[in-house]
Amino acid sequence: MTSTPNDQKSAVSGSTQAEKDYFAKRQLKEGAVGWVLLIGLGVAYVISGDFAGWNFGLAQGGWGGMFVALIAVALMYLCMCLSMSEMSTMLPTAGGGYSFARTAFGPLGGYLTGTAILIEYAIAPAAIAVFIGSYCESLFGIGGWIVYLTCYIVFIAIHLKGAGEALKIMFGITAVACIALVVFIVSMFPHFDSKNLFDIAVGTQAGASPFLPFGYIGIWAAVPYAIWFFLAVEGVPLAAEEAKDPAKSLPRGLIGAMLILASFALLILFLGPGAAGADTLKDSGAPLVDALIAVYGENTWLASFVNFVGLAGLIASFFSIIYAYSRQIFALSRAGYLPKKLSLTNSNKAPYLALIVPGIIGFLLSLTGEGDLLILMAVFGATISYVLMMASHIKLRLSRPDLPRPYKTPGGIMTSGIALMLAFFAVIAGLMVDPKVWFMAAGIYVVFILYFVIFSRHHLVSGTPEEEFAEIQAASDDLS
Repeated sequence: MTSTPNDQKSAVSGSTQAEKDYFAKRQLKEGAVGWVLLIGLGVAYVISGDFAGWNFGLAQGGWGGMFVALIAVALMYLCMCLSMSEMSTMLPTAGGGYSFARTAFGPLGGYLTGTAILIEYAIAPAAIAVFIGSYCESLFGIGGWIVYLTCYIVFIAIHLKGAGEALKIMFGITAVACIALVVFIVSMFPHFDSKNLFDIAVGTQAGASPFLPFGYIGIWAAVPYAIWFFLAVEGVPLAAEEAKDPAKSLPRGLIGAMLILASFALLILFLGPGAAGADTLKDSGAPLVDALIAVYGENTWLASFVNFVGLAGLIASFFSIIYAYSRQIFALSRAGYLPKKLSLTNSNKAPYLALIVPGIIGFLLSLTGEGDLLILMAVFGATISYVLMMASHIKLRLSRPDLPRPYKTPGGIMTSGIALMLAFFAVIAGLMVDPKVWFMAAGIYVVFILYFVIFSRHHLVSGTPEEEFAEIQAASDDLS
């Protein structure tokens, strides 16, 4: 029988009663999630990006710029998912990328990665809440702060009931959203005309053409919005301590979700602008609905259906990323990087303060109503974490070849090296789109770093799975 991090942790020699009591109050529900639910979780993290947000990349780079950006970003995420599949089976803990970086680069490396991920996951739901408000406004005539607040209260409450129950509900919502995407794709296909892809007026930038109306620089500017098609799929390993047979289920969840998301992204990017026109969709708050209206006219059942069910896609991502930020905070808090009370779990083994506190912050951010700018802030945290996680894969391959790897990345460090290079370019792309927003996100990151330097590095907790996993694995090998 495969032992879990919690079982192994209690077996570490030299554990004191105080340590056991500490971790006893900070346990997640083991074996609650299988590989099918993990694929659903990965798709749910991202699926809102198919319904809104990606189209702003058309305004930055035209269809050609967005297409080139999407290909580069899809390659980055595929290589990253393959690399993370390996690391997640080596170190199946709730910290995900933070755990990988801590093992590779020590406490500071782990903290820098974990807080970058936290910026991504804490801000992304605020952006999605803004989009949910826009959809509700068009459907029911009610939007704004009431919708944002309702979303946070209702879905945090569901998560407080426990991971298994929450993720099953999330899986159902995601399945409904996928049906809406299929309906949209089938509806657009007969009306596709390649001329519609290039109907944005050509500018005067270097390299400007009908394919790249804003020139070569438009490719860079479109990258953050291409990332929105995949943002947060890398969060699947955060369910490691709650997964059944993580050595098999985590790679299946990551790679399966990535293949589904890439298929949807390419079909939507071709068929949406190809049927309705890139210029029509470039500034839309609900691009799929507006595409259907442009093709089929107002008040059609298709537009109403996708509008209504599209709300499920936004809710699925909102719902699942709440799960992601709570597990990231749980891991960082349990290790002492953040206030330790944030990792306390309730009777359902859900980290209640790690759910509620970021929810309050996210709600306040959503009140800005600036969904596109919040996307850029979330992408800042994401791309920084991607650089650090891929560097961790390379470092662990070189420095810890002895660690058991139930799954090995095809191509090894060449694969993670490609993802590292593309992630570095993505960091620069975010700066080019809106330096002010980029520096605002960087300012938040600096505050986190100062907190570590001044306080938390002196209060780290020993005996966490991230710290001891390699020793436990070595001990297990000796016993076997």
